[in-house]
Amino acid sequence: MTTVRRLAAAAAGLALVGLGIVPGPAAAAPADDQAASARVTDAAGADLVSVTLDQNLLGVQVREAPSGRRPADTGAGLDPSAVVFGPQGGAAVRVPEHPAFRFLGVPGRSMWALTPGDTQFATVDTTGVRRDAVRDGVIELSLGSVDGPADDSGGEPVEGPGDFAAYTIDGLGRPTPLFGTVAGMPRVARLPAATRTGGLVWLFGAAGDYRVPVTATATLTAGEQVRAEAVYHVRVPQFGAPVRIEVPAPQLRVAPAPVPTTTPDGAGTPDGADTVTTAPPADEDAVAMPQAAALAAAAQNDPPASGQVVIEDGHVDMGPQLDGSDLTIRLKDDRVNPALWRELADVVLRVKDNAKITVPADAEYLGSAGDTVWLLPQGQQAGIVWPGWNTQHSSVIAGTRGPVTWTFRGVSGPGRFVLFLTGSFGAAEVLFSSADSLPQQLDIPANTHAHGNWAFSQPGIYRLAFEMTATTTAGAQVTDTRTLTFAVGDETDPDAGFGPGSGDGSGDGDGSGDGGLARTGTSWRVPAFGAGLVVAGALVLLALRWRRPDQRLAR
Repeated sequence: MTTVRRLAAAAAGLALVGLGIVPGPAAAAPADDQAASARVTDAAGADLVSVTLDQNLLGVQVREAPSGRRPADTGAGLDPSAVVFGPQGGAAVRVPEHPAFRFLGVPGRSMWALTPGDTQFATVDTTGVRRDAVRDGVIELSLGSVDGPADDSGGEPVEGPGDFAAYTIDGLGRPTPLFGTVAGMPRVARLPAATRTGGLVWLFGAAGDYRVPVTATATLTAGEQVRAEAVYHVRVPQFGAPVRIEVPAPQLRVAPAPVPTTTPDGAGTPDGADTVTTAPPADEDAVAMPQAAALAAAAQNDPPASGQVVIEDGHVDMGPQLDGSDLTIRLKDDRVNPALWRELADVVLRVKDNAKITVPADAEYLGSAGDTVWLLPQGQQAGIVWPGWNTQHSSVIAGTRGPVTWTFRGVSGPGRFVLFLTGSFGAAEVLFSSADSLPQQLDIPANTHAHGNWAFSQPGIYRLAFEMTATTTAGAQVTDTRTLTFAVGDETDPDAGFGPGSGDGSGDGDGSGDGGLARTGTSWRVPAFGAGLVVAGALVLLALRWRRPDQRLAR
């Protein structure tokens, strides 16, 4: 049986993991002419603070992530003063009652997050500064005098009018304060050069227009001090207090077993199918044939790269492509420009020992407290491969309708595998876990680019059998199953990941479980593109009722 995990849409809400929210109307237009003419943009997925060093000139920029492309692919950055962030794309939140977040002030306080968190965090980027170019390999970011609105919370617990706070959060939900105006927060952060740090959260205490001055400072190896200043304009809507949205329980269904039309070698996947294609009804053939021809021509513009590669650093995404009328899962290699799409059989993702972490208390979805796991984090880290997933290939956007269903079908490996998300306040949201019954499914909306935390409990070779299914605009269901291979640990030979069973969907399917859903709940974060917020919060609220109380951030 396959338990399908679906989005539950609500008409007027979005939720951070662990929080219900209701976005309010936009704040009033800015008073000055410069702000009025500035372009409104979204911080989700962007290098919000990008520090560069060019011929001893330090700079602070913003690098957007348009159409889901990573900021590093977008060329020159933007002057922060030339854009306005918000009011769309953010989320109203409450400060949690957790010791790790005491730096934010009174628990229960309402604030507004610039990005919705989960898969859409912003980042701090210092990759434009070589580590050997600055003394101690360090960049300092300091916060100036923030110009913000007075707080009119009407009785809500507050710390101060128009408070601002910035912090990063790691894959296990542990926050690191950067700077802020909340009492007791630092005003200066020391960051390593040549590093992109994900999980950046900006919070605001009241509605209105903010101007947040940030200064970057470094000392060159020759002894000269360089600095650059930037002012960020953020427009915060009237967000009020987060409100829980009551929705009916999700309807679980058993997916009918597909009928395989091709089984090339008999090995296949745990259900024996390598590629499954359901032909469209006869009366749709006239529409489907020219469409398939157009999509085949489009796919020829992105021929898959050849040659086996071991990838141990940089950004990659797994995602589907339409090759004519067939769906194929490939890996987008963003380490090169332009990006290359590779066959999964030609790729091994190497997880080195620099990715090892110790399991904290209250994270039993990863193992027992004190255990060692190898974690590829949700936010990019230098020296660690950064895998994600996307449904953004042009053939998929133009040639399919509805979401792509992503199924975890099987795993061959020495230990446990878990894929999970971390919210802005540290709550874990498990998407796939080999400790639970297989197969497991979730839906990915079209034109989505996302990242999560990939965890492995033991060193060795892991082969993860993933299936993706889509419906073409002609109504045909197309499916492909492939194996994504990981070589975990410095002592594991990554070349052992090539050969039989790599990429072709022939995972052993030895996952086991208790027959239930992943124990930390089910939800999906839909990115907000252009028109505003896309709703994906209702199922998160239900997941909160299912989540065990001991699965919170380690205290």
